[in-house]
Amino acid sequence: MQNSESEYRVEMTGISKSFGVVSVLEGVDFKVKHGEIHALLGENGAGKSTLVKILSGVHQKDSGQIKLNGQEISPKNTHEGQVLGISVVYQELSLVNDLSVAENIYLHKLGASKFWMNWKEITKDAQELIDSLGFKIDASARVRNLSIVQKQVVEIAKALSEDTKVLVLDEPTTVFDPTDTQKLFDNLFKLKAKGISIIYISHHLEEIIKIADSVTVLRDGVDTGSMAVSDTDTDGIIRLMIGRELKDLYPARTVEIGKDPIFEVKNLTAKNTLVHDVSFSVRPGEVLGIAGLGGSGRTETAKLIFGADKKKSGTILLNGKEINTNTPVSAVGHQIGFVSEDRKEEGVFLPLSIRRNISVTSFTSISNKFGFINVDNEYKNVVGLIEKLNVKTPSSEVNVSNLSGGNQQKVALAKWLSVDSKVIFIDEPTRGVDVGAKIEIYNLINEVAKKGVGVVVISSDMPEIMGISDRILVMYKGTFYGELPKEKFSEENILRYSIGKPLK
Repeated sequence: MQNSESEYRVEMTGISKSFGVVSVLEGVDFKVKHGEIHALLGENGAGKSTLVKILSGVHQKDSGQIKLNGQEISPKNTHEGQVLGISVVYQELSLVNDLSVAENIYLHKLGASKFWMNWKEITKDAQELIDSLGFKIDASARVRNLSIVQKQVVEIAKALSEDTKVLVLDEPTTVFDPTDTQKLFDNLFKLKAKGISIIYISHHLEEIIKIADSVTVLRDGVDTGSMAVSDTDTDGIIRLMIGRELKDLYPARTVEIGKDPIFEVKNLTAKNTLVHDVSFSVRPGEVLGIAGLGGSGRTETAKLIFGADKKKSGTILLNGKEINTNTPVSAVGHQIGFVSEDRKEEGVFLPLSIRRNISVTSFTSISNKFGFINVDNEYKNVVGLIEKLNVKTPSSEVNVSNLSGGNQQKVALAKWLSVDSKVIFIDEPTRGVDVGAKIEIYNLINEVAKKGVGVVVISSDMPEIMGISDRILVMYKGTFYGELPKEKFSEENILRYSIGKPLK
């Protein structure tokens, strides 16, 4: 029940939290008004996720006070948080792959009935909920058969199936194209109009300026300031986030690109996905961008080439010679790397250490002639990549599950940068990564290209794909519709090709 004396829906005061000897939050104040969109920002490891996990009951605070509608609360688990009306959609998906969309959305109702569940009615309700969000997803479909974009929508629908008073969204648009992003924003504005308070975590600062009312910035576990979005701009937010001025986001492309292709795909068609008649080439030192709307076949194309999906027909050539990449093992054997957009399921081994994650693809280069790992070589390789990517960790032996989402993304990238690849596919390279880390990743992509590697970057972020690519191919309905040289880069041109229309 709303307390009329309280201006705020959420008041977190003096929140501190440590994990062992590592201090994550130190006296953080965070307040959210009724019916506002409040952005919570900061670099990877700044404490954002820990703060919302304390609010929702995942973690317990060491000190401080939490109030909801003016009443002090202290949820001991996520169930207590949900009962209070706090719903969180994390950037790491938590759906059950073998259940249907409807079953996942209403999973919390299992056990609520003493007799039976009316799944026909529940599926109907789930379908209506998803339809109301403006997305086309079959509520009876198995979650494992959905794209990552569709899974993200299901997570949001799941959160909204509760009696939500506070909705926390952690990097919700990292896999969305502009059309899907706008659908989400339209839904957020509707929720805001109903009085729901929204805590929005994102590294896409242009989104914050567009939709948020207020912003709070964390840096190294301390809140550096809260303000109305109308009183600041992206430069001001960046200064609070990283404590310095930001120069150039995208590095200058000065790499000498080879004349002949290092990698070619001819008339590639998938057996069970929408990809058909795909042809393209990449030259040594080139960064080739692949753009397109969600469901256009970008990720499916990369998985098909890498052997994760089965091909029906087509030819793949490396340095002019036909190769077989029917399995990921064979692709790796031909020095092809693939950084997946879904790091939790496909990008990293969460229970293993950073060292073991990075080394898993490079045993050959770090082992001696007898096949035993050279510990010195392994340590030098791992520590070098941790430093290059600025992975925030006290040790290479920390399990990846204990890292922030952005730092997990860096490890997923480091795993493939540690091997001597001829061509590397990077799907959503900066998903969930802060602005400072983006620069580090872009510079590293540049360094890889300088070594003569062909780099293929798939991204939903149009400024990003234009900022780092030498050339862009745009997918539409499972094949490449158009190609853009550098001089024709523009969001309008990418969008026109994305919907199957020629350039003006």
